[in-house]
Amino acid sequence: MTQELAFFPLKLVAFPQEDLHLHIFEPRYKQLIHDCLQSGQPFGICTYLDKLMPMGTEVSLVEISNEYDDGRMDIKTKGVKTFKILDFQNPLKDKLYAGGKVAYLPLLWEAPAEKQAAFEKLLEKLFECMDQTVDLKKAPINSFTYAHKIGLKADQEYQLLAIPTEEERLDFLTDHLQKVIPILKEIEASKHKIKMNGHFKYLDPLNF
Repeated sequence: MTQELAFFPLKLVAFPQEDLHLHIFEPRYKQLIHDCLQSGQPFGICTYLDKLMPMGTEVSLVEISNEYDDGRMDIKTKGVKTFKILDFQNPLKDKLYAGGKVAYLPLLWEAPAEKQAAFEKLLEKLFECMDQTVDLKKAPINSFTYAHKIGLKADQEYQLLAIPTEEERLDFLTDHLQKVIPILKEIEASKHKIKMNGHFKYLDPLNF
């Protein structure tokens, strides 16, 4: 399925189902948001990593939270689905902003329960290492829920976005967490040793 979509290129990766808050200040994007508000149409967040990447995420405009006297806006959006850019026009005819034709990509959400459970257990360990209290039982978790909060680089987030199945995405994140958690534990152990260096310690004399 293809569709014409307005584009909002950003140096970030937006994920499906993500709540994304944006501050709008450029004239072209003020126009884009007003057009989406009037038409009810979504727009596409295109990822820019040194260059414009071929994939992005369609988002819907949830609300304009604040509108300032100079026309700037704070808006809330919701990620919907991923797409591949087929055609990029900058700007669109009679508009200030870019747009083009996109093809929507299939996104599968089913994954084995044991992989989901293993992933959530690693998430708990990660947040413990970071001294963060996160209630993982409060709402259903998928591979995108905490993707911005687990230490992925921008190119890794883009890799995650490009993976079509939930099982493969969980495998990707599990591998990442299994590498990151031991590093965090080592850092915490080092911090503890540094703190101890300021204390008086009883050292048992060695007998030679």
